[in-house]
Amino acid sequence: MDEHIGHFLSFLSVEKGASGNTVSAYRNDLQQFDSFLVAQRGNGKPRDWEALERDLIVEYLLTLRRKNYAEATVARKVAAIKSFFQFLQAEGTIRRNPAESLESPRVGRSLPKALSVTEVDELLEQPMKRNSTESKRDRAMLELLYATGLRVSELVSLDVEDVNMAGPYVRCMGKGSKERTIPIHEQAAGGVADYMNDGRAGLVKNRKESALFVNRRGERLTRQGFWLILKQYAKEANISTPVTPHTLRHSFATHMLRGGMNLRHVQELLGHANISTTQVYTQVANEHVRQVYEKAHPRAR
Repeated sequence: MDEHIGHFLSFLSVEKGASGNTVSAYRNDLQQFDSFLVAQRGNGKPRDWEALERDLIVEYLLTLRRKNYAEATVARKVAAIKSFFQFLQAEGTIRRNPAESLESPRVGRSLPKALSVTEVDELLEQPMKRNSTESKRDRAMLELLYATGLRVSELVSLDVEDVNMAGPYVRCMGKGSKERTIPIHEQAAGGVADYMNDGRAGLVKNRKESALFVNRRGERLTRQGFWLILKQYAKEANISTPVTPHTLRHSFATHMLRGGMNLRHVQELLGHANISTTQVYTQVANEHVRQVYEKAHPRAR
């Protein structure tokens, strides 16, 4: 990997506090861009970021479109390239920024998909149909996600000490290394307590393991592992709505707003840096209200 790209990624992680997922995405995008440049100038030739022309960057983006990359993906790659060259200019590596005038594709922001309350109930009931240490863990995870709006990455990063059953509340580290504390309602607290008291010990192999949620090997559960678990329960619940690891977070936010919770409070619970990110959920909630009204008053359509 080019040393300047490596320095930029370190800057994102250490100075900017970017999440591991963000750094990984930027690494993949910039390595792909660099591979294109290597192919253009021939192997063995030294990189010269100062001499790079805007036209070559545009040509790279055109190749992405020829390969039918989604507009959202192209937009993300443009953002990575622009951020990289801004870094190079700020560091004095280049005097002019060839990516300065690049325009990102306009990507329509799709509304997040939320489950209905009935679908959430069906999903949360599935682990309780089994009697195993894994089902206790799964119930605790699903209940906790829907009760708190945690990101899946935040969920699997939880340690035992991050949960306070006396509160009850959970403490998590979000994007930008920002810590937040989220209260847990009684039903979710019951599921977590049941797992911690009578489930986790049956999975943990090493007493020094700090992870709250562990897999069958007794190691910290991964995002991919959770995704497989969620897919299976969604299938068993016969949920037709597409379910992803982010679905319960979307559902939490949407249902809280429908229930009358203040937008600013929802923002704090979700850990959004900007309230504009949270406002998209008001559109989902308002759309639900409109559909209910039209169903009850068909002549109003």
